[in-house]
Amino acid sequence: MNLVGVLEGLLFVVGDDGVTLEEICETLNVTEDKAKELLTELKKEYERPERGIKISFLGETFKLTTKKEHKEFYQKLVGNKESILSQAQLEVLAIIAYNEPITRIEIDEIRGISSAYVVKKLLSRDLIKVVGKSDLPGKPNMYRTTREFLDCFGLASLNDLPEINMEENTENPDLFQKANIDDEL
Repeated sequence: MNLVGVLEGLLFVVGDDGVTLEEICETLNVTEDKAKELLTELKKEYERPERGIKISFLGETFKLTTKKEHKEFYQKLVGNKESILSQAQLEVLAIIAYNEPITRIEIDEIRGISSAYVVKKLLSRDLIKVVGKSDLPGKPNMYRTTREFLDCFGLASLNDLPEINMEENTENPDLFQKANIDDEL
């Protein structure tokens, strides 16, 4: 049986959810080394210029994604609907990503302004999620970023976030520019 073909089918079937290395090993009944070998073989196949997709490692999973160099054609087909994050949304996402799990009250303290509306918007876009209740009075919700967040910013894990040196960023730095959720259509 051609395990590379089976792996390609698995990646197609799981779609945006992706598949972990452990799930590949379990499903194909192979060792981790063999699974990596199969992924590498399929990845090389997709690197050929006549191919329109590639294997990406995003949100701690492997998934099929389109190639950035073909983006203009995909946008032409589906329209150029960009989902831009506001400055406030980027600020709240950064605060959550660097401090998770965190409550909205703690986010508000860091920002110096209420973040209730922004948190609701980020929840509705599945960029953050509730992961439990705090022991603080009133038992406020605690928030954490999601796989969709990692996907959106092209990160394999939160370890890929850039380090922030607070001594260098003492004057209201513009840490983020508007981000496009559909960056890799």
